[in-house]
Amino acid sequence: MENLRGMFQIMTRRFGLLNKNCCTVGGCDLSLIQSHILYEIDNQNKPSMQQIAGTLGTDITTFSRQVQSLVKMNLIKKTPDPSDKRISILSLTTEGKYIATTIDQQMNAFLNEVFSHMNEFEKETVIRSIQLLNNAMAKSNACCRPLQG
Repeated sequence: MENLRGMFQIMTRRFGLLNKNCCTVGGCDLSLIQSHILYEIDNQNKPSMQQIAGTLGTDITTFSRQVQSLVKMNLIKKTPDPSDKRISILSLTTEGKYIATTIDQQMNAFLNEVFSHMNEFEKETVIRSIQLLNNAMAKSNACCRPLQG
């Protein structure tokens, strides 16, 4: 059997480089975590700060700083939850939505380019394998529990 950890290290490193190259839109530079925050706000329904921090497995203090920087960049806004003022709901501004959509398009273009080096059967096999791996990781007691999706 091949060195599984080595295979994952290489894949993670390559995917990290792919992510690192994704996050400049119209002169706006985002960190990897900031791009993940925009993605999650865009894909969840009126999420609270705690929900997104939990999804990303980030402690709330670190997460709060990232949110403040994205608010200053006018990419997201925080609104008190009408039913509980202690909870802040996060949403994308128009500019934030544009940047999230652009990053999404760039990442999909990169991934399509990667998959273009495979035939249809290989591509479907990899996608199915990733789904199986994500499902198994979600059931594992050893890792990945707070993450959703």
